[in-house]
Amino acid sequence: MTMTKPPSAQRTRTAGRRRAADTSARRQDIIDIAADLFATRGYRSTTVREIGDAAGVLSGSLYHHFDSKETILHELVSGYLKEIGDRYQEISDRSLEPAEAIRQLITAAFSSLHAHRAAVTVIQNEREQLSELPRFAYLDEEERRTQRLWVSVLQEGISSGVFRAGLDPDTVYRFIRDAVWVSVRWYRPEGPLTEEALADQYLSVILHGLLDSDTERVPEKPKRAPAKRTSTAKAKKTTATKKTTTATRTRTSRADG
Repeated sequence: MTMTKPPSAQRTRTAGRRRAADTSARRQDIIDIAADLFATRGYRSTTVREIGDAAGVLSGSLYHHFDSKETILHELVSGYLKEIGDRYQEISDRSLEPAEAIRQLITAAFSSLHAHRAAVTVIQNEREQLSELPRFAYLDEEERRTQRLWVSVLQEGISSGVFRAGLDPDTVYRFIRDAVWVSVRWYRPEGPLTEEALADQYLSVILHGLLDSDTERVPEKPKRAPAKRTSTAKAKKTTATKKTTTATRTRTSRADG
């Protein structure tokens, strides 16, 4: 015989789940509001009271969700890094062909970057300060983890001949990272380029360069051979000899006159 749970118990559990969902949503709202304030005013310059005012709650009520301003910052930073880190790992685990893996990594970077504009701006602006806080020691490890993943894909492409030989994978990674990373400061979704179109532009330059496929490669500028010292010395000696001869002739002519 199946026991039917009392309706009151079901209502209690339903109400509990609803409250938990509401609390989670409210926490995320506060994080998003704080992120915008941190990005525009700076972490140090933003007070808990200002976050509460922007969120429409009293400072005391804010502490019901977070025990400190630093905790809000931690939730913001760690949430972004976990999302993009998991996405990178998912792409890496597929064992894609190197060029396709780079394409997907760059696309994922742009997608996450612009979905979390405030978080990225805060990390960029506050990176030096964050490195001084023990709670954010994981930032360095996350950066190393990301670099290892990207460099592994780039190295595979170089070793297999998909990417040009002679490239330094660490340098290429930093070039791509910085080029994508800084776009959060100038790209505007309401502009002429969509997020996908911007990613395609970057991919085109990174994978195919600037030259048209029908354009001949720009020849290297020829280096001038250094002037030979012996020739220079010889020329100076010849000039000096000529001057001496001319002077001698002049004195002789005057004496004869």
